[in-house]
Amino acid sequence: MRFPAEPFKIKVVESIKMTTLEERVKFLEEAGNNLFSIPADTIFVDLLTDSGTSAMSDRQWAGMMTGDEAYAGSRSFYRFEETIKSITGFKHVIPTHQGRVAENLLFSLIANENTVIPSNSHFDTTRANIEFHKGTALDLVIDEAYQPELELPFKGNMDLKKLEAVITQYGKERIPVCMLTITNNSGGGQPVSMENIRSVSSLLKSVGIPLFLDACRFAENAYFIKTREKGYENKSIMEIANEMFSYADGCTMSAKKDGLVNIGGFLALNDTELSRRITNYLILIEGFPTYGGLAGRDLEAISIGIMEALDENYLAYRTNQVKYLADLLTGAGISVIRPAGGHAVYIDARKFYPNIKPEEFPGQALVVELYKQFGIRGVEVGSLMFGKKDEATGKEILPRLDLVRLAIPRRVYTTMHMNYVAEGLIELFTHRDSVRGLKIVYEAPVLRHFTARLERI
Repeated sequence: MRFPAEPFKIKVVESIKMTTLEERVKFLEEAGNNLFSIPADTIFVDLLTDSGTSAMSDRQWAGMMTGDEAYAGSRSFYRFEETIKSITGFKHVIPTHQGRVAENLLFSLIANENTVIPSNSHFDTTRANIEFHKGTALDLVIDEAYQPELELPFKGNMDLKKLEAVITQYGKERIPVCMLTITNNSGGGQPVSMENIRSVSSLLKSVGIPLFLDACRFAENAYFIKTREKGYENKSIMEIANEMFSYADGCTMSAKKDGLVNIGGFLALNDTELSRRITNYLILIEGFPTYGGLAGRDLEAISIGIMEALDENYLAYRTNQVKYLADLLTGAGISVIRPAGGHAVYIDARKFYPNIKPEEFPGQALVVELYKQFGIRGVEVGSLMFGKKDEATGKEILPRLDLVRLAIPRRVYTTMHMNYVAEGLIELFTHRDSVRGLKIVYEAPVLRHFTARLERI
């Protein structure tokens, strides 16, 4: 069996349609070759993101009907709080309407022009929130993470020597917190080992720097620990999750990933004084602390969904569906990050289009072609998303990799959809020499990839 059969049956379906090539060419022209600006109902298979795109279960939908919409002291909040505490063990749980708000609340209070915040790899919104508050975001992932085809079980790990060097260089006074992203999204959805989490925690504790987890895919990370790390094969996913969080002082989470919901997130931590400051700011920008920008029904859906994400049968199906697509592409000679990550397949766009220079956005060229020819939407994770112009020279400062992420929504697409995606990419790969790169004609000063407009060179 290539991967386990779906551990669910379909109760409600949503129709999707295939547009024509001519229609898609027109949509791309109107969108400035930016897939974020393409209407969703023109897409056949949407792999733009796994965030907020999950199919909720019958239990979640039923739970939404019992949501308590009281402004203060909602029983849905207390159920939500109890669930999060049972997984993380943190003293204070602060709901937010999504993960980037949790990041904003945290960095608004601890980041400034003097602060340095290291991570294995910051994702785009985390980095943007740090840099918006004038802080410096550093990526300290192990060097092996930059070798896409290298098989290594935990390519998301933090490099401890790099972290030690940063602490020595800047001093603990300038590092208010260290982040650890599990799984490491920017690095290909690669997991972080329990040994690495424990070692990072020990190093930080020795110098008095708090550790926060970016925990939006914590359940997938826990599953990889169970299946890849010696000594954890007989532990439950909940036990592994409890141990992961026990080494940290807090976490941010977008529940739109492993919470299996369409909206919601939270910030959880042990520091009572920082929690009070964050809560006061929350009231100003999000709402009362027992709803934090969410309806009671959303809190109910998260409480149920985050526990469903701990189910081992679901996680086996989930991670193996990603592996199945990766294996189809690898078998056709397409270079992807190996081993397959937890939520997405990452294609090495520079190897897919060796004729396109990195400054001409080979990853964006690939996502444009994939949509134009087959109605499939992916997202570029490379020179467009993480590159930026040097203010002195006007030249692009480029990241080390240009990737295309095919993020698979949870409990949404079937094996046949994965086959369709693979066949489309293989067809593009056979005609790769005819595709040209792109140039930016408009970009925003922050998170440019969301709204940039590009033209074909």
